[in-house]
Amino acid sequence: MRLGLLGPAQGNLDGLGRTAERMLNGAKVTRAVYLGADKALEQVVHVWAESLVGRDPSDEGLWERALVVVAGGSPAQIDAFSRSERARRRLRALEQLPERQLRTAEMLGERLAVVLYDKAKLSEEDIYSATFLIYGKGDAPLIRKIGPRWFLSPGPVGCPGGGGLVLDDTGDELTAAIHDVEGHTTMTEKLGSRQAVKMRVKG
Repeated sequence: MRLGLLGPAQGNLDGLGRTAERMLNGAKVTRAVYLGADKALEQVVHVWAESLVGRDPSDEGLWERALVVVAGGSPAQIDAFSRSERARRRLRALEQLPERQLRTAEMLGERLAVVLYDKAKLSEEDIYSATFLIYGKGDAPLIRKIGPRWFLSPGPVGCPGGGGLVLDDTGDELTAAIHDVEGHTTMTEKLGSRQAVKMRVKG
């Protein structure tokens, strides 16, 4: 599984959109979590969905779109409709941090990762129990091991050498890779064995 982390947009919606697109279609992440404290990802996803299926990209609008195509569409139009709807559903892989806490938890193998916007909000319990501390608020990308713990951040979208972070457990080891807004890999690090357990969501 590949987990993507998107840095805060800081008003750079175009950069966020490009980074998200490369996460989904280039890095082929299973999910990507936005580490900002604003609604930038929501705006980007809405515009992206409209570009795929039209003015009402909601699930409710699907029925009206399907009715139009089924009623008078050619086979080519029906195929195009199916492709665009699959692409729209793929956008569900783009997630935001829970609105109130701006934090969540992931299990990377058997090890806990705390994922949040502001690392200043880390508690002693977080630092004691987690192996991976992943945050969004900062000036630059970071992959650094301090003692037994890893601190990781994609950096803000558009910052030099950063904006996106991919955690990949599809090989023998869990790896981290930082990508810039153009999709170039600027930093990679092996974080340890997969321990034969897959990533999974927790709350």
